[in-house]
Amino acid sequence: MKIVVVLSVLLCSAFAAPAEHKEKAPEAAVAALKELMVPAPEMEAEMKKVEEEFVPEDSVPVPRNAPVLEEEAAPESRFNYCPDGWYSHNSRCFIVSNTASNWFNAEEHCTGLGAHLASATNPREYAFLQEITKRSGLSIAWLGGFSLQSRWMWIDSQGLYYTNWYSQSSPSSYPCMYLTTSYGWRNTQCTSNQRFICSKNPFTC
Repeated sequence: MKIVVVLSVLLCSAFAAPAEHKEKAPEAAVAALKELMVPAPEMEAEMKKVEEEFVPEDSVPVPRNAPVLEEEAAPESRFNYCPDGWYSHNSRCFIVSNTASNWFNAEEHCTGLGAHLASATNPREYAFLQEITKRSGLSIAWLGGFSLQSRWMWIDSQGLYYTNWYSQSSPSSYPCMYLTTSYGWRNTQCTSNQRFICSKNPFTC
């Protein structure tokens, strides 16, 4: 009987100890966190020390609501210019030839000027090319468009994403493109002689 009583007392004390430990566990965690926390004045001093080490003295903080200023244009973009006799449009230079040539000779002539036969990459650019062609007293002029394996492209490597065909003949027989001042562009044989438009990037300084 004594053994049963002793065992009962031991079991009760064994179960009581973990319960007491569990109640103390949260208190111990809170106490540990309090020890880790730095008092506010000390934290401010620590932050100031870090700022002094890593932030240059001459740096000026920018307010969140400060207006965003546009970056100043690069010097070369402010001093672009076209050669005498050339038209300037949309950061490119254009000239209408005084002589008529077939498409291949026209491109060769443009290359000699550091240019290529002109491309029209959007409606405004095409309207501009029509206008300078009219000013030269012409109704048509070679452009730099050509067909290779039934695919149209520009000789100056611009992407041909904008199209403005007035009419299109078979590209295999008529693979060269020309501008009309009244309508969209057309295609014809490359061996016909026409005046042409050259285009190139402007000079920079």
